[in-house]
Amino acid sequence: MRRAWLAVAAAPLLMGQAQPVLVPDVSQRAIEIAYSFTGAELLLFGAILYPDSPAPDHNRAGADIVIVVKGPTESVLVREKEKFAGIWVNADRMRYRSAPSFYAIASSRPVRELVDDRTRAIYELGLDSLQLSPASGASPDVQSRFDAGMVDLRSRRGLYYEASRAVEITDGVLYRARLHIPARVPVGKFTAETFLIRDGRVLAAAVRPIDIRKSGFERFVARSADRHSLAYGLTAVLLSVLLGWGAGALWRRF
Repeated sequence: MRRAWLAVAAAPLLMGQAQPVLVPDVSQRAIEIAYSFTGAELLLFGAILYPDSPAPDHNRAGADIVIVVKGPTESVLVREKEKFAGIWVNADRMRYRSAPSFYAIASSRPVRELVDDRTRAIYELGLDSLQLSPASGASPDVQSRFDAGMVDLRSRRGLYYEASRAVEITDGVLYRARLHIPARVPVGKFTAETFLIRDGRVLAAAVRPIDIRKSGFERFVARSADRHSLAYGLTAVLLSVLLGWGAGALWRRF
C-alpha cells in the first residue's frame, strides 16, 4: 500500500520529466537604432532537452521547431481607396484596436504541414492566423478583405513575413534560425516565442524578450516628442520658421 501511494505521488514528476524542455536564446537581447541603422540579422538558437529519454531522430520522429518574433501591438487605421473620375480617393476604412507592429515566423517545415488550422489560430502561427481585433463590427467578407490588405501592406514594408524551412535542427537537439530585422522596424518590447511541435501537437514553448530602442540623438528626439509633446511641437515650428527665414535671407543676398 505504501509503495502504491509513493507511485501515485511520483507520477506527476515522472510525467513532467518525460516532457521535452526548450532552452532558447537570441544573439541580441537589445538592438540599438541610430541614424545609420540599416537593419539587423537576429540569430535565434537553442536546445531541446529530453530529460527522461534520448533525443529522437529528427527525420523519423518529426520533431519540428517554429519561432515567432512579434513586436508590440498598436492601433492601426486601414483605408481602402477607389478610383473616382480618374483620381484615387478614400472609400472605406477599418480601425484595428491591436495588431502586431512586427511579425516574423520561421519554421523547420511549412507550418501548415505541422499543425491544423485550429492550433495555428490558437498560437497565431502564420500570417493568415493573426488574431486581429477590429474596433467596429463588419461582415466577415469585409473584415477578411481589410485583414488581407493590412497584411499585404506590412509585408511589402518587410514588417510581416514568413520563412519556411529557415530553422535548422541538428541531431534532433540543437536548432538555429536567422531572421532579418528591417531598418524601419518600430521600437518597443519584442518577444521571441519558440514552439516544439510533434505529431500535430505543441509539446513545449518558451519566450525570450528583445528590446529594440533608439539611441543617440534619435532617442533624445523620440523621448522629447513623447514626454514633452507641447514643447516639442513649439520647438519644431520655431525651427521651421527660422530655417525658412534664413533661407529667404540668403536667397535675397545672393
